[in-house]
Amino acid sequence: MVEAVRGISFEVRKGEIFGFLGPNGAGKTTTIKTLLGLIFPTRGEVRLFGLPVTEPSARRRVGFLPENPYLYQYLTPREIMDLCGRLVGMPGHEREIQTKEILRRVGLGSVMDRPLRRFSKGMLQRAGLAQALMGDPELLILDEPMTGLDPIGRKEVRDLILEERTQGRTVMFSSHILSDVEMLCDRVAIVNRGELTAYGSLDQLLRREIRAVEVELSRVDEALVSALGALAGVKQGKLHDKVLLSVEGEDRVGEVLALAVAHQARVHSVTPRRETLEDLFVRNAIGAAAADR
Repeated sequence: MVEAVRGISFEVRKGEIFGFLGPNGAGKTTTIKTLLGLIFPTRGEVRLFGLPVTEPSARRRVGFLPENPYLYQYLTPREIMDLCGRLVGMPGHEREIQTKEILRRVGLGSVMDRPLRRFSKGMLQRAGLAQALMGDPELLILDEPMTGLDPIGRKEVRDLILEERTQGRTVMFSSHILSDVEMLCDRVAIVNRGELTAYGSLDQLLRREIRAVEVELSRVDEALVSALGALAGVKQGKLHDKVLLSVEGEDRVGEVLALAVAHQARVHSVTPRRETLEDLFVRNAIGAAAADR
């Protein structure tokens, strides 16, 4: 038997933006489908708002945007929203009020009567988010909401997610676009090969001490290159007419800069480098691969 996910345990707190990360095939979508009661675990328990996921009253409090939402291309956003409202049992006047308000909020108010077949990828993603908001859910679960979007489309979705938190909504989204997650999320869980490899706030998970200092120089002569090469913990690279240095340890930076000044090089920048979410992601992926050997 192939196990898609195993031993995963985490909680999403009210009012936060929670990132669920992992490479393609890590088990993100399988976990989300389990959370929504679309598939059932062979072992373990999944609860929404303290209730089993099979409980209809819990599932009504969740809005969901799948990775590849199927929206009827010949319907308009207004018609899609009306259909979703009927499915959750909303009366007609409430459907009409929420439809106009939500479509205005996601930036589709002026095109609510335009058929979806005439929408761009970014507009379709906003329409998908709009249908997930119908019924005023307390929790939004978004599966890869930035996939396939250009930078402008990604920013629009990021802004929408942040706006929903200001409305008091809890948001959980999966992604492998780490820069978006680092900008948005309060806490994250990272899965790899079906297992949880990291879980917590970014401040807890990232090594915030300075890992290295990057120094950018120009007008570097051969004598300086040789002198820098003799220093331990200094790596050199080249970009066009500039020399890029990675200096391990802050204590060596002064020595590097003193050498640069002595050789009349120009110092363009000195930048401390701390661990990013991408570093953490790669570190966990390498650790999981090594454990499997």
